[in-house]
Parts: sequence; structure tokens; C-alpha cells
Amino acid sequence: MAFLRNPLAWHKRYVEKIYDTPSNPAGVIGRAGHVALEHYYSGADKETAKRLGLEYLRSVGDFEINFGRATSARAKKAKRLAMEKDYLQAVGFYLARAPRHTVLGVEVSGIARVPGYALPLKAISDLVVESRDRPGYVDIVDHKFVDAFSKSGAEKPLFVIQALFNYFTVSEMFERPVGKFIVYECKKRRNKDGSSQMRRYVLDYAQVQDEFAVFRRLINDATREMQSRKIFLPNPSDMFEGENSFDIYRLSLVDDETTEQLLDRE
Repeated sequence: MAFLRNPLAWHKRYVEKIYDTPSNPAGVIGRAGHVALEHYYSGADKETAKRLGLEYLRSVGDFEINFGRATSARAKKAKRLAMEKDYLQAVGFYLARAPRHTVLGVEVSGIARVPGYALPLKAISDLVVESRDRPGYVDIVDHKFVDAFSKSGAEKPLFVIQALFNYFTVSEMFERPVGKFIVYECKKRRNKDGSSQMRRYVLDYAQVQDEFAVFRRLINDATREMQSRKIFLPNPSDMFEGENSFDIYRLSLVDDETTEQLLDRE
């Protein structure tokens, strides 16, 4: 996804191995929420899980966060307090009615080598659980802490792509059929109308068989593009890393020797 969104930012991180781009506050809050749920589904009580996630959030240095217009020490402190409030509220909403599962694995990281794919597939699954309605099957659970619920539900292309990465890694690691990809979205801000802060989206793998062929084509096409591309351009409109990627391009921080060679040949 990083390659599709911003080739230069992808090249910097995954080829040059430079990991200095600050995260947006929402990303830090989301990671803290995942830390809390990792501990909760590993056996910690709710208050302990919430505290451990908060400790993680507080351990993230200021230099790792993109504060936007909050540039003064006072403004950054206020922003961090707001981040803590959002985190505590979001995790509190989730844990108040935490979904129950028979958990087989937490933060399951795996690599699958699948025939027909040019590269191995890697994914991390928040939870791998026993399927409730299909004996012998496992389901995959993913958590997202959001500002607004997704409008397209389980059919959202980003969910589908993530679901297929996880399908192959979990299938190989657990050696059991995989039934569903379940996404729980937890809204960070309280709904004024009192409606639920949680939404559940379910993608049944049996109903998206056509997407497997599209997914394989996308992975293989992206792989060929990565192998053949000589010039990596920025995407200034990228809401996550647009400015940073353009700065890299402006300052020529990524080696442009290949570009010069191509121009010489022309």
C-alpha cells in the first residue's frame, strides 16, 4: 500500500531503510490501542491493558510525532494531553463491550510462500480466533481506531487487500481453513446521538473468490513495477507522507545517479 500511495516514501523506508518520518497523532493513538488490546486478549484485565497502552503512548518521543501547527512546547503538551484523552476514551469504549472470542493467537506475524506469487506475502493479524459458526475453521480479527466509520463497509478495497494478505499467512501458519475477516472499528469521539461507538464488518472469504485473482495480479504487477522502476517520484498529495516525500525529492536525499544515467543515454 505504501508503494501504491507514494513510491518515493516507500523507497526511502523499505529500500534505503530510513525510518525517520514522524507519525500522525491518530497513528500513535491507534498503535497504543493495539497495545492495550494485545494485552487484554493475552489475559490482562481491562484496567491493566488500558494502562499498558497509555504507557506506550507516553513513551513515544516528540520527535516521532507530527504535531502539525503545534510547534511550541506548550502547544505540543496540549496536543499530547488531547491524544491521551482520545486514547482513553476509545479504548474505554471498546473494553466496555469487548467482543468475546476463543483466541488462538494474538499479533500473529507470518510469511507465506504462495504458488503463483512472485514474492512471499507477509502480514500481521491482530487476532486469530475459533470460528463461531463453522467448526474447524478459524477467523481473523482486525481492530481499527477511527475518527469516522467507513462508509463502504467490508467491501472497502483496503479491507479486502488486507484480508487477503492475512488469509494466506494464517492459512499457512495454522493449517486450517480460514472463514472470515472481521473488522471492528472503534470511533474515538463519542457520538452525540448516543449510538454505538463500535461497528463490525465481516468479509466472508467464500464470497470474494473473484478478488483472489485480482489480488494476485495486483501483487505480481506491483512486483514487476518495483523491479523495473528506475525513478521514484514523490506524491505531494499523500496525506501521510506527502510533504516529507517532496522534501526528499527537493533535497535529492535519495541517490539520483540512476536518473542521470538514463538522461545521458537519451
